Amino acid sequence: MSNRADIAIVGAGHGGAQAAIMLRQQKFEGSIALIGDEPEFPYERPPLSKEYFAGDKPFERIMIRPEKFWAERDVTMMLGRHVDAIDPEAHALTFADGETLEYGTLIWAAGGTPRMLTCPGHDLEGVHAVRSRADVDAMMAKLDSVKRVAIVGGGYIGLEAAAVLTKLGKKVVLLEALDRVLARVAGAELSEFFEADHRAHGVDLRTGAMVTAVTGEADHITGVELSDGAVVPADLAIIGIGIVPAVEALVNAGARCDNGVLVDAQCRTSLPDIFAIGDCAAHANRFADGETIRLESVQNANDQATVAAKTIMGLPVEYDAIPWFWSNQYDLKLQTVGLSAGHDATVLRGNPAARSFSVVYLKDGRVIALDCVNATKDYVQGRKLILGHCTPDPSQLADPAIPLKELAD
Repeated sequence: MSNRADIAIVGAGHGGAQAAIMLRQQKFEGSIALIGDEPEFPYERPPLSKEYFAGDKPFERIMIRPEKFWAERDVTMMLGRHVDAIDPEAHALTFADGETLEYGTLIWAAGGTPRMLTCPGHDLEGVHAVRSRADVDAMMAKLDSVKRVAIVGGGYIGLEAAAVLTKLGKKVVLLEALDRVLARVAGAELSEFFEADHRAHGVDLRTGAMVTAVTGEADHITGVELSDGAVVPADLAIIGIGIVPAVEALVNAGARCDNGVLVDAQCRTSLPDIFAIGDCAAHANRFADGETIRLESVQNANDQATVAAKTIMGLPVEYDAIPWFWSNQYDLKLQTVGLSAGHDATVLRGNPAARSFSVVYLKDGRVIALDCVNATKDYVQGRKLILGHCTPDPSQLADPAIPLKELAD
């Protein structure tokens, strides 16, 4: 391996992998180095808290491409390598072991690291995140001896892990500090539905639960202590309270950052020849009324990777994709399109008791997002309502007998 790459991609997750794939699809003939912290070839992260954790999918089935794919496309894989520093003037990266790599163009796709507890006991054995294959493998190796699990955080990761562990027969207590689960990403109707469903499956789900300490014996967790003094007994704890964007090297190099590294519509940072994509990239998003946001999703990573690669190839493109997300819990498939933040009204479409319904989010009468539970048709057709800035009659929106596509005119 020479110590230079025409394009260096830091981060071998969804965004980094897609950037390398798209560059070759666009007939880029120079050298590409794909650099990853983990020893594994690029793989999908969403199944980590779902199918992979449950044992339903082996690792080979969540790999983004087979190993040989990267060699066939002449992508140099630099795995198990951490970039400590960037010299934007010299166009060079420095690795944790002191080695350097010069680059022509850099794509930063390093994602983020799990936000962990900082309270007493946070570093006890048995406290885990769900971000990497190693995280999940470590938990799976212990499950036979685990009976009680405390999950801290009622976002998608926490809820998905609760569903898997409940199916595996574990006693699960889920602790959410806010007054409802999914509070940052969904309306109250959806939160109430998922809270009721998890409780019906046996999860002890507690909202307004503030963790003040992790208790232990002989360096291993025995429980989680709450602000009211209660202690939740636990053999294992899973922390799902978000990520910290991995931008320290960019900050130190002088890039403009604010809750992530700031990028323009072509995913360029403020530093020359450096792009940033995925979970760590803060961008102005028209589906958030132009506010600067970070989107932690596969869709965003892939779309931004495509924009960066095509921009490098001289094509006139800009990032303008409608956000979408999904989550699987028990027999429920949640599909979300648009961003519900800032909504001033909701319309419930269908019957939650029938386990198939949608929540439509409105702002000034305009549809801005949908959460669809086992309602794929609504998800597919609702996208047009958002893109068309449609303002349908709420009573028609609420009628599941009226297809959403008929309201998109």
